[in-house]
Amino acid sequence: MCILRSPCREAGCAIVGAGPDLAPADRRLYAIRDVTATVESLDLITASILSKKLAAGLQALVMDVKVGSGAVMPELSQAQALAASLVEVAAGSGLPTRALITDMNQVLGRSAGHAVEVREALDVLSGAPAEPRLLELCLLQTAHLLVMGGLQPTLEAALKAARAALASGAAAERFSRMVALQGGPRDVMREPRLSAAPCRVGVWPAAARRGRVSTIDVRAVGLALLRIGGGRARPGDAIDPRVGLTEVLGVGEVFGEQRPLAVLHAASAEQARAAAREVAAAFGWVDEDHAVAPSPLVHQVVGSATVGRSQGTP
Repeated sequence: MCILRSPCREAGCAIVGAGPDLAPADRRLYAIRDVTATVESLDLITASILSKKLAAGLQALVMDVKVGSGAVMPELSQAQALAASLVEVAAGSGLPTRALITDMNQVLGRSAGHAVEVREALDVLSGAPAEPRLLELCLLQTAHLLVMGGLQPTLEAALKAARAALASGAAAERFSRMVALQGGPRDVMREPRLSAAPCRVGVWPAAARRGRVSTIDVRAVGLALLRIGGGRARPGDAIDPRVGLTEVLGVGEVFGEQRPLAVLHAASAEQARAAAREVAAAFGWVDEDHAVAPSPLVHQVVGSATVGRSQGTP
C-alpha cells in the first residue's frame, strides 16, 4: 500500500521522500554519516536508499545507479557493486528490483539546478523537443517498470506504450493531477511558479571561443553551483532554487561565438563571473574537427529478469 494513499489512488502515482512518516531515522543516520566520513560506505548507502523504498510498500522497483565524474561511484566497478548490493538486499526483503547503471560523465539533459531542471522536465512532458539522452533514459526506466509490474509483456511493447502516453498528453495530465493532489499548483504544466535568476551569462573557455567538448568534470560543475547557493555544503544551508545552468552542451558537441558551453543563472553579476570561470574550467575541449564520442548512456542492467546491456532503447 502506498504511504500517500490519496495521490496513489486518484492519480496512480506520488512523489515520496523520507520524513516523519517514512523512514524517519534515515535523515539522522545520514547526518551521522556526513560527519563520520562514511557517506560513501556501500552498506550504508544500500540501507539508506532501500529504507524508504521498502517502507513505502512497493511491489517492484527500478533504480538508476549513476557512474562517472558526477556520481558517488565514479568507477564502473564501484557502480556495479552498488547495483548488485541494492538488488540483492531488496530481493532478500521480497522486493523485485532492477538497477540500471547509467552514465554521469555529462549533464543528463540540458539543465543543472533546481528550478531549471524542473522546467526542463515539464517541457519534456509537454511535448517540446527533448535532449535525446534524457528522453531515452526516462522512457527506458518507465518501460522496465511497466514490464516488472506486469502491465506490458516485453520491453519493446512497454517502450511503445510509454512513448504513446507522452505523445498523447496522458503523461502530462497524470503528472499535473498528482502535483495538485500533493498540494502543488493546480495547473503545474501552465503555471509552475518557478522562480528565475536575475542574472544570466554565457560560459566559454578562457582560451577559445570555438571547439568541441571532449570531457566534462560533472562534479566540478556541481561544486561551482553549490558555491553560489545551488546546493548545501552542510545541513541547514539555504538553497537558492534559481541558481543553475541551461543549454548545457554534451560531450562531442561544438561551441562557438553564438553557442556557449552553457548559460549560467545566478543571483548577481559577481556570483555569475566567479561561477562561470569554474564551470568553464570543468569542460575539456579539442578542435572542432576532432571527433569525440560520449560514453554509452546505459552500461548495464542488473536485477530480476535482467536484460543485459541496453537493448530496445528508444
